[in-house]
Amino acid sequence: MSGEVSYSVPHGPLRLAGPVVRPDPGTLPLRGDLAHMALAGQHLAAHYVIPHLYTVNASGAALALQAASDSETICAVDQGSTLEVLDFSGDWAWATVGPDGPSGYIPSAHLTQIAG
Repeated sequence: MSGEVSYSVPHGPLRLAGPVVRPDPGTLPLRGDLAHMALAGQHLAAHYVIPHLYTVNASGAALALQAASDSETICAVDQGSTLEVLDFSGDWAWATVGPDGPSGYIPSAHLTQIAG
């Protein structure tokens, strides 16, 4: 299994028309500054990221709404589960279960990169 996920890149001009409904935080892997590559053409972001695959080690972990130990938990992630990591900031990784979410922050110490 490769450490990088493969998603198709949209072809032709990307265009968003009409009002855009912003999804709730923690749902789609979408922030103001970046988004999962699979969301290109559906949601506007400054950068689109091809995620890297990581497994959850230890006894599992929780995806949190914010990069803080006292943040609200979005969902629990079992040991051995695969997450798609989009960004690292300090001791935290912003990750998602897949392009349809959920997405959130997890301590990077709980992750091991899948060799690619």
